[in-house]
Amino acid sequence: MADKFFSERNLKFILYEVLDAERLNKLPAFSQHNRKMFDMVIDAGIRLAKELFKPCLEEMDKQVPELKDGRVRVHPWVKKILREAGDGGWIGLRFSESDGGEQLPATIGSACDFIFTAANYSASVYVHLTAGAAHLITSFGSRELIDAYVPNMLSGKWQGTMALTEPQAGSSLSDITTTATATGDGDYAVKGQKIFISAGDHDGAENVVHLMLARIEGAPAGTRGISLFVVPRLRPDESGNLVSNDITVTQIYHKLGYRGAPITELSIGEKDGCRGYLVGEGHKGLKYMFQMMNEARVGVGIGAAGIATAAYYAALDYASSRTQGRPITSKDPSKPQIPIIEHADVKRMLLFQRAVVEGSVALLLQCSLYSDYMHADSDDEKEAANLMLEILTPVAKTYPSEMGVLSTSQSIQCFGGYGYCEDFPVEQYYRDARIHPIHEGTTGIQGMDLLGRKVIMAEGKAFQLYLQTVRETVQEASHGPEFVKTYADQLEATLKTLETVTFNLIGIAQSKGPAAYLADATLYLEFFGIITVAWQWLKQGIIAEKALKTAKSKREKNFYQGKIYTFKYFFEYELPKIEGLARRLASEDDLTLEMTADFFAD
Repeated sequence: MADKFFSERNLKFILYEVLDAERLNKLPAFSQHNRKMFDMVIDAGIRLAKELFKPCLEEMDKQVPELKDGRVRVHPWVKKILREAGDGGWIGLRFSESDGGEQLPATIGSACDFIFTAANYSASVYVHLTAGAAHLITSFGSRELIDAYVPNMLSGKWQGTMALTEPQAGSSLSDITTTATATGDGDYAVKGQKIFISAGDHDGAENVVHLMLARIEGAPAGTRGISLFVVPRLRPDESGNLVSNDITVTQIYHKLGYRGAPITELSIGEKDGCRGYLVGEGHKGLKYMFQMMNEARVGVGIGAAGIATAAYYAALDYASSRTQGRPITSKDPSKPQIPIIEHADVKRMLLFQRAVVEGSVALLLQCSLYSDYMHADSDDEKEAANLMLEILTPVAKTYPSEMGVLSTSQSIQCFGGYGYCEDFPVEQYYRDARIHPIHEGTTGIQGMDLLGRKVIMAEGKAFQLYLQTVRETVQEASHGPEFVKTYADQLEATLKTLETVTFNLIGIAQSKGPAAYLADATLYLEFFGIITVAWQWLKQGIIAEKALKTAKSKREKNFYQGKIYTFKYFFEYELPKIEGLARRLASEDDLTLEMTADFFAD
């Protein structure tokens, strides 16, 4: 098990036994595929992860990107990874055949993304960013833009990025100041500065294509005045030759983890020579960018779950082979020591990790399934899928990110002192994991998105559909054995608590205003996330209990028994945590609003 970094058995359990991903073949968009094709793609993804991503995991962490002579130098395998990902169709996996892609369901694509992130998160980012940027162009760009950029991006020759953040704006995109001035030649002169741009420059690609937010001269203030542009590092001149586009890397940020991919600061148009190409209509850039941001938020959740999964399997292997101590009932020092996995507290730590990672993976693939059902023929089915995806996206980004850090920390704890040292990979996993609660919208932003937008969107329609969907699982569980019904009753009780807390908060919004309403939005997101993952575990528990009755081999029986114990663990150890959160969320105390900056002085 030493080289195991994820569970293929669990992945296929969730895909086929829980989510019934085979039924996606009934949708016209995916009718050319079948279960055999899905398995072939996943098997090929596993081979690629083992042969290309995993071998350079530690090297990419140690041989960090460097800025030399105005270019960012990255690990030499980055070029190989991008080209292999392009040649093998991995960048274009979800793209339509008309745009040069494989037209596979997002659910299968997300399963492969999970495998790649578990093998080497930094390496996977180059691929995922390029796919997201190319998808923005195919979704909103002109045919001319698509033809000029997408083929080279899907082939892995050109890198794609999202360039949003600026020094003075941070997450407040309404305050960006990068400008775009029409030249009269069909393009725009772009000028400004961007920071924290992942893969913003590197020598593993022939060109870097930024999907950049900027303000057209004379645009209205705020988010309404933001437009989206394709701004390449190299642009074509009058003869079609690629020339410098006046984008300078001014620094690389040196990071705690996730060191294999550069995060850059860019100066754009210092010599008035940068040109950008408008995507879609002017002043609609933020609306367009939200497509990539929402895709990236689910992608961040996948990355967090992947890293935590790899850390879990490292801890499981170590705990199974490391001997220390004896059973608590044995005082005889002459007796042999036992593997630490036999100690109850170590089993608790491993159960916690498994509950987090497998609950997270189930939620993320559930979101991907909703994304696929946006291709359904029925408008009602499309609307339901969209509403569920909208309300679950901040949870799918945040729960794996925040809990993945805690899960990876417990992996280190299983190793004891060795886990804190470079001799084992878990210290790197812990460092790599810490970025996820930050990028693509911090946890605080996700909380405000959930409570401030998603819960009340369409007059609460998404929230009501969420409750209805979870209750359908509760109803299904009511026909199972007594222990499953008991946990279903617990989940139903928490749904009633969720309703009460939510409606109380809406009342606070009406009486005290939005500041009081959103003051504890992060806690509400945590509360909502625990309930959502409990739903995912109830779904898995129902399937595992039924499958155990017909399982033939010892290995299969052990797998389903492990599922049932982890399902029980979540309901016994994790779900009760909502009680304290519910009490806090029910309070009308405005402590954090009333606390002033002066009171932090000592």
